[in-house]
Amino acid sequence: MRQNNTYKCLKNNFFSTGKYSLVPIRYQDRMNIMQWRNEQIFHLRQAKPLTETDQNNYFNNIVAKLFEQEQPSQILFSYLEDNECIGYGGLVHINWVDKNAEISFILNTRLEKDFFHIHWGVYLDLLEQVAFMELDLHKIYTYAFDLRPHLYEAIETKGYNKEAILKEHCCINNRFKDVIIHSKIKSTLFLRKATINDAKLLFDWTNEEEVRATAVIKKKIEWNEHINWLTNKLQSDKTHLFILNNDMNENIGVVRFDKDSDIFNISYSIDKNHRGKGFGHLILQLGIKRMIENEAHSKFVASVQTDNIASNKIFMQLGFILEKTELLGNHFFNFYCKDGNE
Repeated sequence: MRQNNTYKCLKNNFFSTGKYSLVPIRYQDRMNIMQWRNEQIFHLRQAKPLTETDQNNYFNNIVAKLFEQEQPSQILFSYLEDNECIGYGGLVHINWVDKNAEISFILNTRLEKDFFHIHWGVYLDLLEQVAFMELDLHKIYTYAFDLRPHLYEAIETKGYNKEAILKEHCCINNRFKDVIIHSKIKSTLFLRKATINDAKLLFDWTNEEEVRATAVIKKKIEWNEHINWLTNKLQSDKTHLFILNNDMNENIGVVRFDKDSDIFNISYSIDKNHRGKGFGHLILQLGIKRMIENEAHSKFVASVQTDNIASNKIFMQLGFILEKTELLGNHFFNFYCKDGNE
């Protein structure tokens, strides 16, 4: 099996938030994965402990083929903390017709006791980027033997609903156990035009500490200044201001396009409760698509503080070209551009 494989069915193969990331399952992690599976065999659909031969055969004969398939039955990832594998999982039993898949995840056994909830939360956020944003699946779900009640709290905290209890559905150690199924359905995401009624929302977003830290102008914005600015922007035919919403009426983020000749300057921000979930990539993708549809010839530019790693990565993933780096105030900024016709 080759190292550094990528899945043909995914445009993006790397998903991250802070120091955590999902990457296509790595051959080098196979023996750690085998160890964790054998240590946690009690809650897995695994009949007996795996051997090194079993694991090598599985990776070489099953996993290796998944990368080249247009519609694989499973998509597996190594779950990393600072590039060290601390778990693995992915989407399994993928139904490409009905657009659903089962969630699989195993954490390093030594982290289970004290860090179970933290890692399940981070992992689900990352996996939802794969399922809902990359693959456009409609529904993902967990299928768990009723042996670890702490699992239910962890996944329900992330918005998963208990969908079914399959009574006495499996036999473990000669005792029948229930199977609990939790699921999450993809919410509908859309851009709406901002209005003056969004003034307080936008005011709070723009003055949020992390937003000011990565802005060109660092000082806090005053309310009267904000109202005058927003009123002018909403009245201008050179500014397009959109808010990303979902079907639960949650405001997720804002993206703004300011036109200068045939160039659109981009600015965006994501609500702090929705960061690390792929919404930055999505709001820019949707916004640029909307602008291209309305403007036959468009060029987009953006400036990003160099230490804003997440934003820099998003613009590069979207095909923006780094044109230059300049010092503005006390911070360096990268300047990106993209031709909307390409």
